[in-house]
Amino acid sequence: MRILSHEIPSAVGQTVTVAGWVHRRRRLAAVSFLILRDRSGLSQIVVKGSQEQLDELSEETVVQVTGTVAANPQAPGGAEIVDPVIEPLTEPAATPPIELWRPTVGAGLPVVLDNAPVALRHPVVRAGWEIAAAALHGFREALSGQDFTEIQTPKIVGTATESGANVFALDYFGGPAYLAQSPQFYKQQMVGVFERVFEVGPVFRAEPHDTVRHLAEYVSLDAEFGFITDHRDVLVMLRSAVAGMLQAVGERAGGALERLGVELPEIPVDVPVLHFSEALKIAGADPDEPDLAPADERAIGEWALREHGSDFVAVEGYPMVKRPFYTHPQPSDPRWSNSFDLLFRGVELVTGGQRLHRYSDYVAALAARGESADAPAYSSYLQAFKHGMPPHGGFAIGLERFVARLTGAENVREVTLFPRDLHRLTP
Repeated sequence: MRILSHEIPSAVGQTVTVAGWVHRRRRLAAVSFLILRDRSGLSQIVVKGSQEQLDELSEETVVQVTGTVAANPQAPGGAEIVDPVIEPLTEPAATPPIELWRPTVGAGLPVVLDNAPVALRHPVVRAGWEIAAAALHGFREALSGQDFTEIQTPKIVGTATESGANVFALDYFGGPAYLAQSPQFYKQQMVGVFERVFEVGPVFRAEPHDTVRHLAEYVSLDAEFGFITDHRDVLVMLRSAVAGMLQAVGERAGGALERLGVELPEIPVDVPVLHFSEALKIAGADPDEPDLAPADERAIGEWALREHGSDFVAVEGYPMVKRPFYTHPQPSDPRWSNSFDLLFRGVELVTGGQRLHRYSDYVAALAARGESADAPAYSSYLQAFKHGMPPHGGFAIGLERFVARLTGAENVREVTLFPRDLHRLTP
C-alpha cells in the first residue's frame, strides 16, 4: 500500500511504497539521491551502485518506489528510503518550462500563467490555491455552523443582475441570455425559503478592466439571511465568516503560509466602522465624490492600521446613487445607503448591506429609474416579495482578492488557477 512522504518518518525500519514525481536527482561519488514529490511534500530515496536507471528518470517522471525506511537527521522529516526498487509509471518526462526543483520561481508571471498546468506543480505557485481551498472550507464551516443552507443558482440567466457592469451575452437556443454577474436575485429569493443561505460559485464580469485586481471570472462567496435589523447585523455575520476563513487557513494551509512567508492577520471582534462622508475626509478626497478611488481605499486602510491596529475597516453609508436599486436607504437620510464595503489592507474585499424587502419599495425604486416592476427582467425576481419577505441582507467576498491581500500578491492572477481577463482565455 502506498504511503505519503509525510508518513515516512513514522515508518522507520519498515518496508514501504511511495509514488510521485521525480523532483530532483543529486549525484555524489558513491551514492545518489532521488527526491520524490507527492501531494504531502518531499521524500529522499538513496540510490547506490549503478546510476543508469537514475540517469533515465528525468525530472517530473512519475515513479513508484519500494524500499526500507532508515533514520537520517539530514533527510526531509529525518528519514529516507534505502535499498529502493524504482518502477517508472510513465515514459521519461519532457523538461518542464520552469525549474520546479528550485525553492523560488525564477520565471515571470506571463510564463507561469502560459504554462499553468505544469507551473502549478511548484510548491510556491500552488501555495496560493492551497490557501484558497482552506479559506473555502472555513467559509462553509462558519456559515453552516450558524444554520445556513448552501445553495447553487443558475449561471445562465435571462437578464443582467448588477447595474453598471457589462455582461457576457450568449445565444441560448436562438434567444438572448447572459452569464450571471452574481447570484444576487436568487439568493434573496431563497431567504424566503431557507432564511439563511450561502453560495460558492463563479461569477462573470465583462467590464474592460486590465488591472492587477480585476478578473473576468472569479469565485464569489455569497451569503444572504433574513430577520435582520439593519446592515450592521450583516457586518457582524461577515466578520464571523472572515474569522472562520482565517482560522481554517491557519489550520489547513500552514505549509503554504510558511512557503510564502505569510503571517495570518486577525480580524477584530469589533471591526472599525467609518461613515462614507468621514472616509472621504480621512482620504483627503472631494466631499462630493460618490465613490472611493483606490488611493482613497489605501489611505483609509493606513488609517485603520495606525489608529486601530486593524488590517480591516468597514465603510458604511455609500451614496444611494452608487448602489444597486435593491439596496435599502438609510432611514434617517435616504441620500445614504444601509450598505458597506469591507476593506482589507487598503483594498475593497467585500460589498454588503441591507436589501429592500417590501414589494411596494421595489416598485418605487424601479419607477425612480424609469423602469417597471412588471418588466420581464424583474417580474420573476419580485415574485418572492409579493408573497412576504423578511428584512434581510447579505454580502459577497471575492475569493481570489482575499487570497491576494492575505499573501501580499501584487497581482490577483498570481493566486488564480487559470485566470480569465481581457487577454487570457487559455490554458
